[in-house]
Amino acid sequence: MEINILDLLDSASQKYKGKIIYRDPEQGSKGGPDTITFDDFSLLTKKIGTGILRAVSSASSKDIIRRKSATPEPIAVMTGRHMYTPACFLGVVRAGFFYAAMEAELPESRLLQILKVASPSYIITDQENLDKTKDMVQKTIEANEGISNIEILVMEELMKEEPDDELLANAKDNLTEYSPLYMIFTSGSTGVPKGVLTSHYSLFCYLDGLNDVISLNDSDVLGNQSPLDYIAAVRDMYLPLLTGCETIIIPRNTTAMPEDLFGILNKYMVTTLCWSASGLEVLAKLGAFNSDKVLPPQYVKRIVFSGSVMSSKYLKMWQEALPNTLFINQYGPTETTASCTYYVIKDVVNEDTVLPIGKPYKHYRVFLLSDFEDVEGGIEKDEIQGNEEYEGIGEICVAGPALALGYYRNQEQTDKVFVRNPLLNDYYERIYLTGDLGKYDENGDLLFLGRKDRQVKHLGHRIELAEIETAAMNIEGITGAISMYQKENSLLYLFYTGSATAKDIALYFRSNMPGYMVPRKTIQLEEMPTLPNGKIDMPALKAMMK
Repeated sequence: MEINILDLLDSASQKYKGKIIYRDPEQGSKGGPDTITFDDFSLLTKKIGTGILRAVSSASSKDIIRRKSATPEPIAVMTGRHMYTPACFLGVVRAGFFYAAMEAELPESRLLQILKVASPSYIITDQENLDKTKDMVQKTIEANEGISNIEILVMEELMKEEPDDELLANAKDNLTEYSPLYMIFTSGSTGVPKGVLTSHYSLFCYLDGLNDVISLNDSDVLGNQSPLDYIAAVRDMYLPLLTGCETIIIPRNTTAMPEDLFGILNKYMVTTLCWSASGLEVLAKLGAFNSDKVLPPQYVKRIVFSGSVMSSKYLKMWQEALPNTLFINQYGPTETTASCTYYVIKDVVNEDTVLPIGKPYKHYRVFLLSDFEDVEGGIEKDEIQGNEEYEGIGEICVAGPALALGYYRNQEQTDKVFVRNPLLNDYYERIYLTGDLGKYDENGDLLFLGRKDRQVKHLGHRIELAEIETAAMNIEGITGAISMYQKENSLLYLFYTGSATAKDIALYFRSNMPGYMVPRKTIQLEEMPTLPNGKIDMPALKAMMK
């Protein structure tokens, strides 16, 4: 029985020996190898894992004691978006740790926040990002926030190690199916990112449920578009281990250029895209299907999209351009190990079609709880009572083995959303409260209706509006800030009071926050509108969003 990702990797490396697992055209353009086979990839993870273990064994006695304790700990990985990054991830796992994925291109201040949350003893980086990593580690230690040392391990040096099978076997002995596998960071309402911790078995369950629907095999080719620290990337990285398919890491500079991007999809005969809805929409908006110069993807059999509600206007363009392609709408947050429901789209949509999020994947149970709270910015209790429009609406809740383990070093937030099922009194069942509202349509498919709090989905990411407000309050000259989201146009607004200019705000956010969290509209007010009870008048602010 395969109980951890290493069992899956070892099995795949034997079964698909000599077959390409990852293709990286950008590495090839730099003069390096542009492919790696299943067996060479497995060997590389063993080299990296051995290098990590040797570094640990030569560390101080304090670190050795930590390593031998029963408590798993993370190793941060901040390498580029290339085919060696998954080898670093699984090299960490070979060494008996779990990895904390960090996108090297995020603003330094964001990466420093992530380092503080993860508090790793080790960080793996590559030569390209070595100077940046050294600077970050030094700043983290100087901040005196409980981190006295972070040892830097360089990917290129780890890749030169000779594998030590005995060391690796001993490390693997401590792994179970419920051991942490990775930590992926999401937005936090207090301004601090949350580290979602996922187990080996949770990932197995998601991949098995997904492939039960899309039926990949060793002749398929996946096209990876997302950053490798993002939840969507787990499909592209790990489906090859389950199915024998190949993943191409699409060069970043082509993802918003339809002619170049479609050229790559056709050149490498990509059959499957698991992309964010916003990524598909961008290409349609750029006129990908309105030009004689752009040849649509010729080999794509299936497109799975998620992350946000996709506009039927742009989905229709894709369907008409690729009439023989299967389109699947997914729903689910990082806390449920990527997506937990799916809807197979059987017909070409109309521009006013509302897509269901469908039914649960295998291994998931999804249901609604009709326990509305009086949440500022969400749906108020007095709006619901006696209003037929809200009949049958409840909070989307998820149960099953694919739930995340919780938030790393954040028990308070974990306890708020990972709770005992209140419908069951006779035994304990752990569920996740998504904070999303839904209802069932006449076919029994689930419909997504938005948030019950002030978290939004934007460009494929879940964003706490409170985190944007917290960031804004750090800007000199801002005395008050409220962030709102206009879903129709995918625009983040920031209303603020004070003397700061729009340029001040833009410069601060671009230097300190991920690009998807930068407000695109800033509106300066003399004072915030308020209701008689003193609360912010949200409808008044909403009326200003034009």
